[in-house]
Amino acid sequence: MEPRRDPMLDFAVKDTWRIFRIMGEFVEGFETLSQVKGVAIFGSARSLPGSADYQRAEEMGRALARAGYAVITGGGPGDMEAANKGALEAGGESVGLAIELPYELKPNPYLTRTLSFRYFFVRKVMFVKYSQAFVIMPGGFGTLDELFEAVTLIQTRKVKPFPVILAGEDQYWDGLIKWIRETVVRRGKVKDEEVGILQRARTPAEVMKILKRQARQAPRDRTGRARAGKEIP
Repeated sequence: MEPRRDPMLDFAVKDTWRIFRIMGEFVEGFETLSQVKGVAIFGSARSLPGSADYQRAEEMGRALARAGYAVITGGGPGDMEAANKGALEAGGESVGLAIELPYELKPNPYLTRTLSFRYFFVRKVMFVKYSQAFVIMPGGFGTLDELFEAVTLIQTRKVKPFPVILAGEDQYWDGLIKWIRETVVRRGKVKDEEVGILQRARTPAEVMKILKRQARQAPRDRTGRARAGKEIP
């Protein structure tokens, strides 16, 4: 009779081998994105083609591409697809950092460069490391997660500051800003000056003005070429 195998040993072995897949995703991401000069756009995956939100995201992607930025999104449908579509049609680079989800079967068709991740945390590192700014369109929990992740990293000085821009109509963002100022700040959970990490822009033109003043610049290497992402450890 074979001795009984400890189930905890199986668990430990699986976790150990998982490290190599995680490493592989980091290496592929670093190698693929090292020369990207991009701005990340986040927004709802549920915006339908032809809707106002979809059109606004498409206009944002187009404006960024015309200004010389690669557009980086999560590579999915909705606002992500719209932003990639606008960038691609404007002749710009359109990058998708896709995540493996059961209900998003494949990346959208408007991408010039695609990476697919199994692990959310690896994907988050790529967004923060290789984006010169975050443009946040109206979205749900996933969008808010990316928003507050960036704000927290800047607040705690884990990364050098970069623009985190709430884009779109006032009625979507005013309630959030009001709650932060009148409840969170008033109760001493956040400093008033930290709210300034969040910036507002209602149009692509206003986003461009912020980027012109504050977009994080990639240092240059010895060859004179920009090396994106080197400001973040």
